[in-house]
Amino acid sequence: MTESLEDAIAAEGGVLPLLRNWKARAHTLPIIAEHTDWQSEQHGWRDGVVLMDQSHHMTDLFLRGPDALRLLTDLGVNSFEGFTPGHAKQFIPVDHYGRYIGDVVLFYLPDGTFDLVGREIVMDWVQFHLETGDYDATAERDENSAVRRSGPPKLYRYELQGPYAQEVMAKVLDGPVPEIKFFHMAELRIAGHAVHALRHGMAGRPGYELFGPWADGEDVRDAILQAGAEHGILQVGGKAYSTANLESGWIPPTLPGIFTGEKNKAFREWVQIGNNIGALGGSLVYDDIEDYYVTPFDLGYDKVVAFDHDFIGREALEAVAQDPKRTKVTLVWDADDVTQKIFGSLFTPGRGLPAKLLNLPKTRYALYQKDAILIDGRIVGQSLDVGYISNYKVFVSLASIDRDQAAPGTEVTVLWGEKPLTSKPGVEPHEQVAIRATVAPSPYEKYAREGYRDK
Repeated sequence: MTESLEDAIAAEGGVLPLLRNWKARAHTLPIIAEHTDWQSEQHGWRDGVVLMDQSHHMTDLFLRGPDALRLLTDLGVNSFEGFTPGHAKQFIPVDHYGRYIGDVVLFYLPDGTFDLVGREIVMDWVQFHLETGDYDATAERDENSAVRRSGPPKLYRYELQGPYAQEVMAKVLDGPVPEIKFFHMAELRIAGHAVHALRHGMAGRPGYELFGPWADGEDVRDAILQAGAEHGILQVGGKAYSTANLESGWIPPTLPGIFTGEKNKAFREWVQIGNNIGALGGSLVYDDIEDYYVTPFDLGYDKVVAFDHDFIGREALEAVAQDPKRTKVTLVWDADDVTQKIFGSLFTPGRGLPAKLLNLPKTRYALYQKDAILIDGRIVGQSLDVGYISNYKVFVSLASIDRDQAAPGTEVTVLWGEKPLTSKPGVEPHEQVAIRATVAPSPYEKYAREGYRDK
């Protein structure tokens, strides 16, 4: 029998022992094949056109019923004013203390169904409040392919991205592409099948998210690949896909603020522990789990938070909004430090332990990656997601940093590697090293900062 999160915390003697040595699967993307090479695929979304397969690694939660929208409004920090069928938004809930839980994409489908797509913990939070609250609504859940017990996903989900995405869409539709505003939807027909199309961007380039019944997915994919052949369309594999967020500036969900707080206890007793909970890794070491928590403001979601409605955590978040401490940036790691201190340590006989290996193109050995950012030995932020961008020949991390240190050009130090070592999978014996880094904007890709939401 699967135990509850509250029971697991008690059994391990606290939250930090539980998460620091978590033995669950590593942070991987299930069933995303490799097609060419990850560098060519990264170049493809900047210079050409690519097709990404998102069908397997995200959970869908479908909500239906007269109170479904009220449930979402009660939980989300977003404004729901004008939110009608044919729209989508990034849905962000916080806990009772204003602490970030996660963010997922919320689709308001034409038939009135709501489809939440993303990490499991957000789905758990929504389901818990549906089941324990007074809401006339129902939920249907389709787990990601890493945990689904049998059968394929309910929906296929593709991303068509890159400068030539519009041309490919025009050809596959055999006619003009309807004008769709950013994060709005339209119903199209591809290869004889009805397809939901969301105007969207990943990796900081323009494009579409396309989805529909699983049985139609192969026909739709083949039609897109055929239409994109003249533009050299590439299918994106798991390695390249995992880095797309580094250019667009989206930070994958980090540690949710659910592990402490009396007001969250009922949820911890309700939620069953599994792949919805992940390992805590990195050089940032605190004695109190609450020091790791973040708010939406820490992750750059200032414009998303709307106090035009009541929601769980509103009062606490209003207090944070008066003086938010941190914001989102990109850190560009010093090339000499990366090559000499990290990769060079692998080829230095007699040196002793090497540095923690940087897997390419994405280095994330814990679901909740938390590496310390320092200035003059003082912690000024958290480095949260790490990888290599071939398009710019840089190693970067997405980070949350003190606002008075967030100006581009600010020099910081990132501690890389764990000290002391933990026993979770993916942590080999290594030496902790200090890597110089420079603050840069987020999104790092200029087009994502300045234009693609208007295209």
